[in-house]
Amino acid sequence: MAIAPHPVSQPDCTPTGFVSIVGAGPGLPDYLTLQGRSRLERAEAVVYDALVSPELLDLSPASCQRIHVGKRGGQPSLKQSEIDRLLVDLCQQGLQVVRLKSGDPFIFGRTASEIQALNAAGCRFEVVPGISSALAGPLLASIPLTDPVLSRSFAVVSAHEPDALNWPALAGIDTLVVLMGTQQLAVVVERLIANGRSPHTPIAIIRWAGHPQQQVWTSTLEAVVRQTAHEALSPAVITIGEVVALRPYLAPPSLAQNGVSSIPSSPATAPVSDSTLQIHSPADQPMPLPLSGKTVIVTRAAGQSSSFTQLLQAQGATVLEMPTLEIGPPSSWDALDGAIAHLPKFHWLILTSTNGVDAFFQRLFAQNQDSRSLNGIKIAVVGQKTAAQLQHYGIQPDFIPPDFVADALVEHFPEPLQGLNILFPRVETGGRDVLVQAFTHSGAAVVEVPAYESGCAKAIAAEVQHAFQNQNVDIITFASSKTVHCFKQLFTAFCQTLDTNPSLLSSSICLASIGPQTSQACQAAFGRVDIEAEEYTLEGLTQALVKWAKSS
Repeated sequence: MAIAPHPVSQPDCTPTGFVSIVGAGPGLPDYLTLQGRSRLERAEAVVYDALVSPELLDLSPASCQRIHVGKRGGQPSLKQSEIDRLLVDLCQQGLQVVRLKSGDPFIFGRTASEIQALNAAGCRFEVVPGISSALAGPLLASIPLTDPVLSRSFAVVSAHEPDALNWPALAGIDTLVVLMGTQQLAVVVERLIANGRSPHTPIAIIRWAGHPQQQVWTSTLEAVVRQTAHEALSPAVITIGEVVALRPYLAPPSLAQNGVSSIPSSPATAPVSDSTLQIHSPADQPMPLPLSGKTVIVTRAAGQSSSFTQLLQAQGATVLEMPTLEIGPPSSWDALDGAIAHLPKFHWLILTSTNGVDAFFQRLFAQNQDSRSLNGIKIAVVGQKTAAQLQHYGIQPDFIPPDFVADALVEHFPEPLQGLNILFPRVETGGRDVLVQAFTHSGAAVVEVPAYESGCAKAIAAEVQHAFQNQNVDIITFASSKTVHCFKQLFTAFCQTLDTNPSLLSSSICLASIGPQTSQACQAAFGRVDIEAEEYTLEGLTQALVKWAKSS
């Protein structure tokens, strides 16, 4: 028998609803606690922060609601009071809720506000500890926080409000770890030096600690601001102190032998050289990977880019995720609910995307039905990803066209279309009508119902903006026509804020398309497309990029 989680609070007005406030750790699922994984695997709703890895969300069931409430500097986000209310509402619906927070819930988070709201509403909850990036970040960069000689104490601070900190006291701490400090880096450095810290003190900036794209910059207090002026540093853990000089001695052999700067043999007294900025990436490969040194922008919807990101990173790429689409519910569920109520009249169910799969089954479950309701109905899907998503619900598709595009459905359909009744849950706006027209022309009766909506994102993430401004982008990938349209809209607005012509999208940036329809959109939007996948899948697009990189 499984042991039920022991809640921190006692009220019990909701018989089944429960909220687990879970620390996600610094990055990948490797650093999630076993208790945290257990809560995610049975979650019915996950409310997650901006820095939470998409791979963690993949641990939750396919039917789980995933609600992004992250706060990133300058980006639209929910107010804390709205997040508090959301958690209460989900719990009062009787759901098993996971509130997934980056790092540890009680280190510079707003967990207290959420607990107060849950307590006031009588909702049951628990707090699951997580590994804070303040502890893991330096460790993953081979920097110890304490040392018998160099550091007998350390402190962790947030630089979000530097005027609220006791700088005379902090300047005397052996090792200082600064979170949320990249935008305030100049202030942090100035305050420490002004309060007696040596300008030669070593400093390390650890970006994306615990992720495959982790980078580490090492310098000194007096040089670091100048040397990182044009770098995109966020999100980062900043470590300040003599222990930074121990990094070459404690790094794994592969890192120590591949590009780590030589530091004088007496780190307790000799400063790190400030003549150059040392930049280190994760463990170097004996032979460079095909996409090593390439920065790739992935434009898929938020929450859908993790598998593609992993494919690219496995080939050595530095990946920046720029979600151009936001997926949400349609304006009304009435049409889909009505179709579900009359499922027996349909011969075929057509699903052309993973979004369509999830939306259909979520509404099926909401009507107190399950996959047994599809008995006697055949299912056709477009693409292996859609098929794999369908298998999450325990169903194998009856038909997958040989070409992973919707147009191939009609051409290769396994039976005559004349007289068939077909249910087609799809995106509410912006979808192509070619498929429906072709089915109808062949004699089928197609019932289209909006299952989800896909709209353009509101803004470009700050780190992607920096990459464009500093001309650090090599490749932009597009997995659908709509990502092309939304990218152009976002990029044009971004250029207008800089009073710059959108031609900032220089010809040196490779535009990569997943297939013919997406390529047509690229041609219309930008007048070119440089790469088109031979197989219209994310794996095929990755292979096309590798082939391009090897030949260029």
